[in-house]
Amino acid sequence: MTARVLVVDDIPTNVRLLEARLTAEYFDVLTANSGQEALDICANNPIDIILLDVMMPGMDGFETCRRLKADPKTHHIPVVMITALNQPSDRVAGLEAGADDFLTKPPEDMQLMARVKSLVRLKMLTDELRSRAQTGRDIADEAAHLALGSIDAENGRILLVDDNVRSSERLRNYLVPNHQLDILSDPTSVALGIAEKDYEVVLVSMELTDFDPLRVCSQLRTLEQTRSLPIILIADEGDRAKVVRGLELGVNDFIVRPIEKHELLARVRTQIRRQRYAMELRESVNNTMAMAVIDGLTGLYNRRYFERHSALMLEKAVEQGRDLALIMLDIDHFKPVNDTYGHSAGDEVLKEFALRVQRSIRGVDLACRYGGEEFVVLMPDAGQAQAQNIAERIRRSISDTSFDISNQTSIDITVSLGVALNNRLGDTPEALLKRADMALYRAKNEGRDRVVFDAA
Repeated sequence: MTARVLVVDDIPTNVRLLEARLTAEYFDVLTANSGQEALDICANNPIDIILLDVMMPGMDGFETCRRLKADPKTHHIPVVMITALNQPSDRVAGLEAGADDFLTKPPEDMQLMARVKSLVRLKMLTDELRSRAQTGRDIADEAAHLALGSIDAENGRILLVDDNVRSSERLRNYLVPNHQLDILSDPTSVALGIAEKDYEVVLVSMELTDFDPLRVCSQLRTLEQTRSLPIILIADEGDRAKVVRGLELGVNDFIVRPIEKHELLARVRTQIRRQRYAMELRESVNNTMAMAVIDGLTGLYNRRYFERHSALMLEKAVEQGRDLALIMLDIDHFKPVNDTYGHSAGDEVLKEFALRVQRSIRGVDLACRYGGEEFVVLMPDAGQAQAQNIAERIRRSISDTSFDISNQTSIDITVSLGVALNNRLGDTPEALLKRADMALYRAKNEGRDRVVFDAA
């Protein structure tokens, strides 16, 4: 296991002692002699764990830890406080500051390494999950931007709040048949009227009789279901001051009488388009990312996600001098399963296959459905021996137990696996995938149900 450790202590002897111990275990060690220097180093370098002295002049370890944990860029870095203080109150202070663990000076070698390795493993898993989340967010953002261009603004659902029959009918003639229009002549029942229908924009006349139109706007902004509903005020020239107040309350737009039909339609279309786009983003906040990056059948990440994320992981592995392994898997003789038992049975096999793969890999590994009956597993910090163990574990999980399908039939399934490592200068995700694919091809030719490594 390799990781970058930051040792923070104002006493050079303590720093040298810890540096020597960690370097002997092949950790990459950076050092700082003050809290501020530690913050600066963390801001400009990827750090996997911090060993932090408590008693330092100026900014002590507690304050340093608080600042690290308060910064979104560094709050995920594990902090081990190394201290001569042994009172429970000191540990409470450290925990409140965000410390992940404590060691007493001078730290015993076995305890030190156990703590460091345990927290480094946790940090690596956290980094991988954060990286996956960022990849998904990037893809979802791209999909959202593309969606804006495809949104139309026709046949909008509009509510007009106006108690003047003549002006209401004039506006109806302007807006229908382009849109659906309901007229609410009693502004006191606006909450009830809104609840009955899913409107996309509300027009509020400033000429309401015996009722403050801004009170209508205020109610709309107070109700949960209408808090973000676009509001357009229909005002007279003398209503400027009230319009300004309405804009402060959250009104989106206004139009001044005499109303020109095309201007009204343009303003309404703009608000409807924005509302539909906002609704699409809201509805997709929990599922757009999943739809963009998750395979609907197996629940694994899809090929699009893999191609984006593998580039990120390979770049990280090269920068930090870490191992990266890739397994390409192909279910043996899958076509006869579909032909003999039907595609629904094939789908059941694919879902169960994905579940077994997921159970056989580490939490830090990324399993994806590449297409059809092909799958890939990306394994950070996995050398040849570990990749061999994981690949064999996957192979056995498939071949050792039959696949049960809904018609009470059991099917014996095997899988062929090709493995490649990032052990070549200038490796790219495409090159790594190609080598894994070639190894998979050899596994098929050599009899299937086996693991074959790319010949480095």
